[in-house]
Amino acid sequence: MIYRNYIKKVIDKILSFIGIVVLSPVFLILIICIKLDSKGPVLFKQRRIGKEKSEFYILKFRTMKIDTPKDTPTHLLTDPESYITRVGKFMRKTSLDELPQILNILKGEMSIIGPRPCLWNQFDLIKERDIYGANDITPGLTGWAQVNGRDEIEIPIKAKLDGYYVKNLGLYLDIKIFLLTFVGVLTSKGVKEGSLKSETNNLSK
Repeated sequence: MIYRNYIKKVIDKILSFIGIVVLSPVFLILIICIKLDSKGPVLFKQRRIGKEKSEFYILKFRTMKIDTPKDTPTHLLTDPESYITRVGKFMRKTSLDELPQILNILKGEMSIIGPRPCLWNQFDLIKERDIYGANDITPGLTGWAQVNGRDEIEIPIKAKLDGYYVKNLGLYLDIKIFLLTFVGVLTSKGVKEGSLKSETNNLSK
């Protein structure tokens, strides 16, 4: 409980501040690339569910065109590739689009490690997470479900993995997830664009 309520928060604040300072040149380069590549704002804001189901706006670098349907998970789009920008494709593959969430962590809306914050309208996932108490803790930049399948796993399994994290939350598990995240980013493991339906259609063509 000491780690969960105090030490984890201090680590989040320190590492997020260091991250902003160290990665500021990367931020600048990505901002320039986004502006040169397509019309629209640099940052993308979206309503997400935070601790105890409170709402906040998650920050990301914009990777999609401004005419993309709002509040729709990418994997549910019929043809997501048509909405993703050229720079966006690279950022999504390398997870660089997630970097602005360091600001969410610094503000205390997110943690470095925790269940990924779901969209406000992902009622099925929110309901499943209630079973395991996964809505009662601060969501994270990366989590146990992300290093165990990410976009490839279905909602009941994802919620169960989030529940495992809640039950076993501790420094050792956080370090393990942190290291596995780097492996996942380097290999793009679990990254999946588009729905299962669209994949089936593509295979039949």
